[in-house]
Amino acid sequence: MSMTRNDPPRDPALDGWKPRSLDGFFGLLGPLWTRKEQGAWAYAFLPEAKHTNPAGIVHGGMLTTLLDHTVSIIAWESVERRPCVTVQLDVQFVAAVHPGRLVEARARVVKRTASLVFVQGGLTVAGDEVATASAILKVK
Repeated sequence: MSMTRNDPPRDPALDGWKPRSLDGFFGLLGPLWTRKEQGAWAYAFLPEAKHTNPAGIVHGGMLTTLLDHTVSIIAWESVERRPCVTVQLDVQFVAAVHPGRLVEARARVVKRTASLVFVQGGLTVAGDEVATASAILKVK
């Protein structure tokens, strides 16, 4: 089913997403939604007007925050939940995102070394790619 910008947002819980409250910065922006998919975690958020820029589209900083959170969690899980910090995050915005459209985030580890994790990720809306990212995280 296609959704226009004026349609009311669909409740993510209807598609198996579970809300997750977080402390800190993402707690101010959320809620974050999570879903286990074929052994990996996916993340999402439902943008509101407060997440937009002056042009009325979701701010790139918000999309970058979601990508940073996603690649960090995927890296953290890949190194047995040892702390990781982002040392580089490259983001490419492919399409605009409008409020009320669920933004889904997924990532995968490309390579691990003793001290670094290389991760690729992306954001989609209704199956369409809206941003891609590559990241390097330092294992602490």
